[in-house]
Amino acid sequence: MDKKLFEEYMGIFLEQNSKINLISKNDEQFLWEKHIFDSLAIEKFFDKYDIKDLAGKQLLDIGTGGGFPSVPIAIKYPELKVTALDSIHKKINAIIEMKTLLNLKNLETVCDRAEKIKDKKFDYITLRAVTSLKKLLPIAVPLLKKNGFLIAYKSVKVNEEIDEAKFEIEKYSVKITDIIPYDLPLKENFTRNLVIIQK
Repeated sequence: MDKKLFEEYMGIFLEQNSKINLISKNDEQFLWEKHIFDSLAIEKFFDKYDIKDLAGKQLLDIGTGGGFPSVPIAIKYPELKVTALDSIHKKINAIIEMKTLLNLKNLETVCDRAEKIKDKKFDYITLRAVTSLKKLLPIAVPLLKKNGFLIAYKSVKVNEEIDEAKFEIEKYSVKITDIIPYDLPLKENFTRNLVIIQK
């Protein structure tokens, strides 16, 4: 991991956050633990599924907000083409600024709603801190390539969300292939889950 680049990114992010509130001021001191470390948990999926060659692969981050997980993923995996999607202009503008200052050639930004994307399909789709699986699947699955993976970052209530989304899981012919738990590096116990869904 390019530690120097991540340190530069954190400085740029905090500068942007002082202008437009991408994360709460209270969370600034936990930027690495709660947001960047969490975003990079996708590594657990790549490792478990033995995915080593990401050259030319396309990842879409729906509802990227302040650029999580899109920007940390783009920094860590320069060979992966990452698209950060959000419908809020000021957030996308902040990510464009980060992309420019960090010279992230593999990061694209789109200011729109996922439902409006019609002409492209992706190998991977990430969803973090957006909405429930029940609401997300109808939006995200049509944008996945066949055999592509949807990686949803979820809390400890993950099983409730999966139960609620049973109809959508069946309707869109996807299967949950794994739930990968991990802990954030915080003093209190903070368990998160990656829900891995394959088309």
